[in-house]
Amino acid sequence: MKTKIGVLVGILGIAFIFSGCSLVKQEQPGYKLTLEVWGPFDDTRVMEQLISRYKSANPFVEDIKYRKVSYTTYKQDLINALASGKGPDIFFISNNWVPSFADKIAPAPGAILGEQEFRNTFVDTVLTDFLIDQKVLGAPLSVDSLGLYYNKDLFNAAGITTAPTNWDEFRSDVAKMTSIDATGNITQAGAALGTAFNVNRSTDILSLLMLQKNTRMSDRKGGSVWFAGPYDVSGASTHPGEEALKFYTEFADSRSPYYTWNPQMHYSIDSFVEGKTGMMFNYSFRVDEIKKKNPKLNFAVARVPQFSSDKPVDYPNYYGLVVAANKFYDTGDPDGVKKTATSVSDNDLRLHEAWELVRYLTLPANGKVTLSNRLSGNAKDFPMDVDPAEEYLKSTGRPAARRDLIEKQKSDPFLGPFALENLIAKNWYQPDQESVETILAEMIDAVNKGNATASAALSSAASRIGKLMK
Repeated sequence: MKTKIGVLVGILGIAFIFSGCSLVKQEQPGYKLTLEVWGPFDDTRVMEQLISRYKSANPFVEDIKYRKVSYTTYKQDLINALASGKGPDIFFISNNWVPSFADKIAPAPGAILGEQEFRNTFVDTVLTDFLIDQKVLGAPLSVDSLGLYYNKDLFNAAGITTAPTNWDEFRSDVAKMTSIDATGNITQAGAALGTAFNVNRSTDILSLLMLQKNTRMSDRKGGSVWFAGPYDVSGASTHPGEEALKFYTEFADSRSPYYTWNPQMHYSIDSFVEGKTGMMFNYSFRVDEIKKKNPKLNFAVARVPQFSSDKPVDYPNYYGLVVAANKFYDTGDPDGVKKTATSVSDNDLRLHEAWELVRYLTLPANGKVTLSNRLSGNAKDFPMDVDPAEEYLKSTGRPAARRDLIEKQKSDPFLGPFALENLIAKNWYQPDQESVETILAEMIDAVNKGNATASAALSSAASRIGKLMK
């Protein structure tokens, strides 16, 4: 019989060896299994370094395999593999994929990772994204939020001494750095902002503005979409979603005093790398990309501007580790029938061990790791000389998801702004991330082209997203 979970007959005495120290033998029911982990970004070397210590410590895990899958096909490859029964036990998903994977993932057993510990460990956006109905659906190694990239040479030439902290300052800086020739061509952009398709993460930036404007976006349980407004506040009608869309698109409106960008401009990241754009918004992983493309570019990063310093908001985009709800295995049936593992001797063991690995990777080590036998219920603490999540952040150069690790990163000139922004990051429920991004981009483009007013474009987009909620 071919199966990733082999329950050993009888009682197996197991010697634990961890960090070079022999541990006392325990007589427990034995089992061995193999876990497979998938991800779209991290090199095998990075993940294997984290996993190797766990494999040597845990006698119930025969092997742990990590597979890096191409980002361009990752989501569809995951869906196909899970449907065929050949998918991973543990896999990374975007924080906005949770709705579309909800029926494919298993929540953490409370004994392994409970709600209160989860709340105490991670930044608030992780709770919004991965804590659903008091159940932990996933846990991230890192969280990334938008930051402001700025060209220090262009700032210096324009007499700008510091990065803008609010949007009025941002507008002023854009006007100072924008150059338009006699024929109306933009020769130097103050910022890459205002259009849909040549601004990287344009829809994330729009979501940032809407959330900063305190726009009511959508409701996961009620299936409603509200961002088109209007809302009654203290007896007055307000349109925060419309205000945010108008603000965003004004930078691509030739009639605006802040006109600095249009659909004919070079792609935002490339324009910034070439030194032709003063500011852009993006995530932390672009830092290394920019340095590699133009080592001489004199740039820095800062926290995003705010409409209100009293209620600061940023927008996140990151991946968390989740556990597949079910796996198929070969039962040895001569007809080749595959069945879903459901008893304590198969799927429950897999879920238990998979979630123990997720906990090991993402939660604070505090000098130890707790391993337990699913069959006997016995648990034991073993010495842990490293924090896997902290080691991961050092290897990848990414901002932290955990509050305690943000404290260690906040003074870093490049990571610090992103790590601190994670504390104020806020997301909104999107039933299908790719479809929502397409709808929002088409909404921006309709306003850019004059095919719809901001109000009409918002209403149309809200209606289209509302249909996805059904």
